[in-house]
Amino acid sequence: MVLLHMKRSDLDQFLFETTINSTVEETTRQLADVHNLRHRIERLKAEGEELAKYGPAKRPDQQGIDQYQETPVEKGPHYNMDPTGRRTGNACDPEVAKVLVRTLEEAAAVAHKSQVERKVPLTARALQEAVDNVRGAVMICYPAGLPEWDPVRQGLEGREELAGTSYAADDLPVETATLWFAGKQMQPEKRLSEYLGRHEKTRAVVKLQKKGQGAPAREPVVDQDTQKAMMAWYYKKQEEQKQLAEDEDDSYTNSSWANPKSLKAHFSGVQSVRLPK
Repeated sequence: MVLLHMKRSDLDQFLFETTINSTVEETTRQLADVHNLRHRIERLKAEGEELAKYGPAKRPDQQGIDQYQETPVEKGPHYNMDPTGRRTGNACDPEVAKVLVRTLEEAAAVAHKSQVERKVPLTARALQEAVDNVRGAVMICYPAGLPEWDPVRQGLEGREELAGTSYAADDLPVETATLWFAGKQMQPEKRLSEYLGRHEKTRAVVKLQKKGQGAPAREPVVDQDTQKAMMAWYYKKQEEQKQLAEDEDDSYTNSSWANPKSLKAHFSGVQSVRLPK
């Protein structure tokens, strides 16, 4: 199996396994699908934790801090006012909420970039299972369901409106995403073998881009840890050179070992001769 290291940034990366005979178009779709699911889980975690603490979202036209609302908020048994005014404050039972938070953390762990260090490839199936687990935990907390405008429900149903939000740049259009390798765009109709060779046990760093964005930034020649070690070494050498430049003390010339005639004086028996004062 070919191991592709999809890397858009240090925070946005994952491993993916495929075959050398796969087409670039098929691989691009699969990578974009995994990429989008990862970010979907990240958004679910952020919004799901708010759901666990402050309950379902209010209607967009009714959002505001409760104490300043004209219409009093109906407070449930586990009411906890949302300081942002986005949610009703009617959270579920705290013990049940812990299950939701734990499930969100487990889902985020599946999609986390640390899976690269563990050499664990991601699959769309595993990520979708993590999303389904979150769906089950939400149903336990809120058996009656969430309102259609709640971001968690929208995330679970895959119908989020990301335009105009901080998440707008997260997803990549599966139909139009482009795949890049070694600074060159891979043509959709070709097979991976035309770019990576015919050896199945190949590992390559690839990048996904939105169509029309141009070539992605190239990978640095050395990784971050190596660069830090190099900078530390150069700094140490610089300090040593600075110390040598500042050390102009010539008092050593009065030492006996620095006297060029000390050997002759030793054999002639004339040493430490001092004139009377």
